[in-house]
Amino acid sequence: MGRQTPLYDSHVASGAKMVDFAGWDMPIHYGSQLNEHRQVRQAAGMFDVSHMAVVDLAGAATRDFLRHLLANDVAKLQTSGAALYTCMLNPAGGIKDDLIVYRRDDGAYRMVVNAGTRDKDLAWIREWAADFDVAVTERPDLAMIAVQGPAARDAVHGVVSDGLAAGLADLERFHALAGDGLFVARTGYTGEDGYEIIVPGDAAADLWARLAARGVAPTGLGARDTLRLEAGLNLYGSDMDEDTTPLESALGWTVAWEPAERDFIGRQALEAQRAAGPARILVGLVLEGRGVLRGHQKVITDKGEGETTSGSFAPTLERSVALARVPAGTTSAQVEIRGRLHDVIISRPPFVKNGQPNLHI
Repeated sequence: MGRQTPLYDSHVASGAKMVDFAGWDMPIHYGSQLNEHRQVRQAAGMFDVSHMAVVDLAGAATRDFLRHLLANDVAKLQTSGAALYTCMLNPAGGIKDDLIVYRRDDGAYRMVVNAGTRDKDLAWIREWAADFDVAVTERPDLAMIAVQGPAARDAVHGVVSDGLAAGLADLERFHALAGDGLFVARTGYTGEDGYEIIVPGDAAADLWARLAARGVAPTGLGARDTLRLEAGLNLYGSDMDEDTTPLESALGWTVAWEPAERDFIGRQALEAQRAAGPARILVGLVLEGRGVLRGHQKVITDKGEGETTSGSFAPTLERSVALARVPAGTTSAQVEIRGRLHDVIISRPPFVKNGQPNLHI
């Protein structure tokens, strides 16, 4: 048996099929991954993402520390609650993790990092924090529920106090608001609008039940993966890792090059790669015929071989899509499936935007 989130009993009571995910017992679906995917695109679904790690950082030098630790620049966070998506790099420019960092009051910050990288991330952060006046605190006492879909915000507004609901109604994307003992961020991983709610662990099951009573459907990790793939969002460990840089992972936009004197970890290697031009890039692929694209399939291009990094049937499109790392300059490609080459179209993600097909064919 793996580690369990505070919502484990809620999942079992709902008939979830539980699987191991990075050492955690997590729901892959509650009966139909396809129905859960469509529920999020058309109404609202909720995900237990409590296996992700919440890390609080405080101290006089926290801002300076994060400007050194992260490739994006927390100096952009001008107000309390503002959020930033960023990569955390090793000195070679490889991606140790992708994460969201929030600015809080009094110079404090909050980070949310991936479940599978939790231990190595904490060790890395604490190693570098030792040179700064920064307290690093993991928060295993907290749970996290993502509520996503066109009806998600109204559903959440219906289960919080009137005061918090009024504040959330005006909340901009990539901002967070605290209230009712909750930390509510207007972020997500599905391409839909919604919230990611950090809640005390002992209050998570009650919030989950109140959201369900509002028609928000429990949704498993299976649908979460097809939703994020349709949205063209990278999955750590599949589409990026310590051997690939942001420039090779379609994440160059997350690197803050200015001011030039900011010395973040990995900058020197990344600048050299930018000057030379990355040899590999991440692109989107759409299968023209029948079949299913998966991760680690060979891609034959007009510039040489590449590889799919993740792929699946996309329910919204009713065709198969993938992300693939291919030689820079690739203009045409085929994917090898069971020994046969299949034609694919290179299409810039996202494949689905605002719930609608977004193919550049």
